[in-house]
Amino acid sequence: MRATAWLRRNRVEALWGAFALANLLAILLWPEWVRLPYDLIWISLALVYSVRLWSVSTAAIVLAALSAAVITVVLMGPSDSDEMWGRLIGVPFLGTIFAAMVWQAQRRRVALRDVETVAETRAALLERQRRFLHDASHELRTPVTIARGHLELLRREEPELPELDVALDELARIERIVERLLLLAQADHPQFLGLSDVHVDRFLEDVFFRWSEVAPRAWRLDLDVAGVIRADEEALRCALDALLENAVKYTEPRDSIELRAWAAGGEIVIEVADDGCGVPAEALDRIFERFARGDDARTRAQGGVGLGLAIVDAIAKAHGGRCSVERRERGTIFALHLPVRPALRGVERRAERGDVVVQRLGAALGDLERA
Repeated sequence: MRATAWLRRNRVEALWGAFALANLLAILLWPEWVRLPYDLIWISLALVYSVRLWSVSTAAIVLAALSAAVITVVLMGPSDSDEMWGRLIGVPFLGTIFAAMVWQAQRRRVALRDVETVAETRAALLERQRRFLHDASHELRTPVTIARGHLELLRREEPELPELDVALDELARIERIVERLLLLAQADHPQFLGLSDVHVDRFLEDVFFRWSEVAPRAWRLDLDVAGVIRADEEALRCALDALLENAVKYTEPRDSIELRAWAAGGEIVIEVADDGCGVPAEALDRIFERFARGDDARTRAQGGVGLGLAIVDAIAKAHGGRCSVERRERGTIFALHLPVRPALRGVERRAERGDVVVQRLGAALGDLERA
């Protein structure tokens, strides 16, 4: 029973052993054909090991047994055969080559095992991080909602208290952070996106006009793309809101912010360019990481926690695209690169419609100029 079970587990080794034994007998019976069976033994050994990858101890035992068997058969053959003695000398040479192959294969196996361990550890950490963000965000929602409700009631009774406005503003900021944490936690889910038909030019115009009404900047819109794409409109709106919010945060009222888009090279490129203070060169490599901040001191002062650009990156990747950032002499250009697949239909340059250029100054900027 044990022998039968061993044969079932080691069919390849058993077949190779029979094959090697047959070749050793062939060397004894037909010494003039020694080259062919001799080479077949060593070649088959290398092939079997490449499939089975024995442990070092098993490979050493097999190599020692095979070398002893080959030397024994060679010594039993005609002593005046130069071919036989040449093969006898070749045994340690071929054995050394096989041992080197075993060593390299074992090193590769150990390296792959280490890589798999690291990958599994990172996957587990990411899953724990995702679960923590999701759970923490849900837990934070309830007390924030309750606190907001009580503050709203208090403001009805004491409408003149300025501290209430500050508290409500801070709660609104916490709510935005919670929503972004939830979005990041869901970003790796296969059903993260809810795809629908989106008229790309109308969508971008809507986003632009909404922002140009609330922030006093020199706004400019330049669209060279039109058509319907298959995308998650709310997710794209969230990504563009984060980029435009960043642009507003790091610019002054007289600075320019431009939203532009075009289709080229099988993708749609949506850029947000500003004339603000820019991103430090040392921060470019980590700007899209979660909780990464271009300038810690400046961002703390302006209330950021380093989630906005991570959300932009997650949304772009969920659509199969990517994000990029470019420093220029004055300001920064952030870009969303969204691939145009067969499902994304009707996307084309809209040169025939002309570039839509809109320049707006907010009310506050107008007041400054008149003053």
